[in-house]
Amino acid sequence: MRILLVEDEPDLGTAIKRVLTQESYVVDWAVDGAIAWEYLESQLSLYRLAIVDWLLPGLSGLELVKLLRKKNSPIPVLILTAKDTMADKVMGLDAGADDYLVKPFGMAELLARLRALQRRSPEIQPQKLQVGNLILDYGTNTVFLMNKEREKQVINLTHKEFVLLEYFLRHPQQILSRDQILAQLWELDAEPISNVVAAQIRLLRRKLSASNCEDLIETVYGLGYRFNPVDK
Repeated sequence: MRILLVEDEPDLGTAIKRVLTQESYVVDWAVDGAIAWEYLESQLSLYRLAIVDWLLPGLSGLELVKLLRKKNSPIPVLILTAKDTMADKVMGLDAGADDYLVKPFGMAELLARLRALQRRSPEIQPQKLQVGNLILDYGTNTVFLMNKEREKQVINLTHKEFVLLEYFLRHPQQILSRDQILAQLWELDAEPISNVVAAQIRLLRRKLSASNCEDLIETVYGLGYRFNPVDK
C-alpha cells in the first residue's frame, strides 16, 4: 500500500517513514504542502492513505485536505498537529480529515490509527488477500501457501518481495509493465537501477519455486509480466 506523508519536521518525518516502511508501506514523503499537492495531482490513484501535518510551508495541511475533497477524493487523511483544542479538532475534521493525532505521539498509536482508517474505508485493502492458493496476511506481513490438505505453509519474503507479490495478486492475469511495477514499489524520489524490477522478480520467483509454486509469474516479452494464479 502506498502512503503520502506530508511533514516538514526532518526528524519526525524520518522516524515516521522508517516505521511505515518496516510495516511494508511504500511511502512518498513531501516536506511542503505545494509539493505534496503536485504528487497528488499527478499520482492521485496510487495513494491509499495520507498523513498530513497541519502547519506546512507552501500549503497548509487543511488547505491540502480541502483541495483533495474538492476533487471528491476518498483517500483517508490523518492530520498531525500540536493543536489540541476541541475547536482545532473540529476545524480539521470539518475540512475533510478522517482522523486527528496530536503531537507528540507514539508510533504504535500512529500505526493503530492507520489500521483503523483502513478498516473504515471500503477503498482500502482488507486484513487478508487470497488469490488462488496464496494468502497475504497484512496483520503479520506474512505470505502463506495453502496446500491441498488445507494446511498453510509460510513463505518468507522480504519487504519488497511482499509488496511485489501483493501487486501481482491484486492484478491477476494482467500484463504489468516495468514502469507500472516501478511506480508501485519505489518512492517517487527514488532512483532504482535499470534492472531492479527484473532482479526483484527473479528473487520472488526463486522463493515461490522453493515452495513448489513454479511458473506463477510469466514474462511477456516486450510488454512486462503476468501473474497466473493456481486454483485452490
